[in-house]
Amino acid sequence: MKRCVLGLLLLTQTFLIPQISFAAPDATDDAWAVLQKAAQAARELSYQGVFVYQSGANSRSVQITHMNYGQGEYARAIVLDGSPREMLSQGKDVVIFTPRNEKVIIEKRRGQNLFPALLPANIDAIKTSYQVRLGGVERIGGRDGRVITLEPKDKYRYTYKFWADSEYGILLKVMTTNDHHEMMEQIAFNQLTLLNTQNMDWFQPNINYGKEYVMEPVSPRTTSKDADTWSVTQLPAGYRKIEQVTRMVPGKPAPVTQIIYSDGLASVSLFVEPLAKGVIQKVGHTAMGATNFYANVNNGHQVVVVGEVPEATVSQIAGAVTFKK
Repeated sequence: MKRCVLGLLLLTQTFLIPQISFAAPDATDDAWAVLQKAAQAARELSYQGVFVYQSGANSRSVQITHMNYGQGEYARAIVLDGSPREMLSQGKDVVIFTPRNEKVIIEKRRGQNLFPALLPANIDAIKTSYQVRLGGVERIGGRDGRVITLEPKDKYRYTYKFWADSEYGILLKVMTTNDHHEMMEQIAFNQLTLLNTQNMDWFQPNINYGKEYVMEPVSPRTTSKDADTWSVTQLPAGYRKIEQVTRMVPGKPAPVTQIIYSDGLASVSLFVEPLAKGVIQKVGHTAMGATNFYANVNNGHQVVVVGEVPEATVSQIAGAVTFKK
């Protein structure tokens, strides 16, 4: 599962000059401008707030601090409910601290879009897959938010509804709905403060001196001749490959290849691995909130697709895996 800001609206007045007229931008242009401003504000502003993530019956509160003052982006997110967990990021480098029994596991990852930075930096990336609609102004967490809705042009993505702050442009809330207009997940600030400081004392984990800190081993990337025996064709329109990696995974006798596809907003992961003898095959579809899983067996390989996208998307990508004769 995923994942901004509000933007100033373009003027809608028509200006007349002798013999030349300039048509006013329509509401569609205004809506895209609001989303572009939102994408920039989430990355360029310095802010601190608490947002609530809801998916089905599950919810959790997260405190986020984000700073950008010319030396790059820094962020710290702390899960406030249940087991403590926090994440520090600098640019695209992410470090996650998770308590497990008497230890704290440190995980290093690469890239992770966290609310409110859910929109792509260049909003043009999603214009071919979604149509936009500009709404009114609604109150979110004590602040005015302009409503913008992204509706998919096909069945391979969800509808997204955004509330962008009228003063700062940053996203206050985002809601994901399916084709039955049912809410799949929702993220919303209930506290938000813009920061005007360069103090970086907050950019460090909350150390628990009673626990041992252990770096989680990262499986090195590897190559596999098996990955050359198959390819993926006929992806859902608008999706493109953004990353591919093959690794040895603990407990697996052969390398597992993962490919990540995205339409600029939604993302899907495809996993392909050779089936070992005696391993139970996974076949079928299941869903958890906005996340859909689809598994099948193809030419002696286990194929699994997972993403915060409709069932049609994961099933088509799984069926698009073709093995060479």
